Amino acid sequence: MDEAEMRAFAEASQGGARLIGIDLGTKTIGLALSDVGRQIASPLETIRRVKFTPDVARLRVLCETHRVGGLVMGLPLNMDGSEGPRVQATRSFVRNMKPLLDLPVLFCDERLSTAAVTRALIAADASRAKRGEVVDMLAAAYILQGCLDQIRGMLGEEEAETDFSR
Repeated sequence: MDEAEMRAFAEASQGGARLIGIDLGTKTIGLALSDVGRQIASPLETIRRVKFTPDVARLRVLCETHRVGGLVMGLPLNMDGSEGPRVQATRSFVRNMKPLLDLPVLFCDERLSTAAVTRALIAADASRAKRGEVVDMLAAAYILQGCLDQIRGMLGEEEAETDFSR
């Protein structure tokens, strides 16, 4: 993600609106929600994937309920930074979603997000069952928080405040 993409996203996403972070998996979709000031990401929900249309319908309801102005989509790059089949599937999901949910989308590197969250849950002595319930939405929060921090770092605190609070 480069500075031009971040600036375009900050301008396109509605100021004063929240962002949703998405960790798209083959069986689940982890979701996280930012605060209105776009400083803090919190886990929101894990959607058990059924079919594309009902999955996007649930995402749409959440976007409307929480007055979301943009989506931060985790991009599952390979460890060497190259794009593989999972990246293609993620980009395809976004392409197919656009006619049903027309919000600006920013792709953010999600390498090691699930691993980092899993390590933290193990360190907190969370049971395997509990980890399974929360890992996807925590990974989405990890991705979203990283993106929020990166935008603030690139745009600068003052400019980010201005762009995000319009």
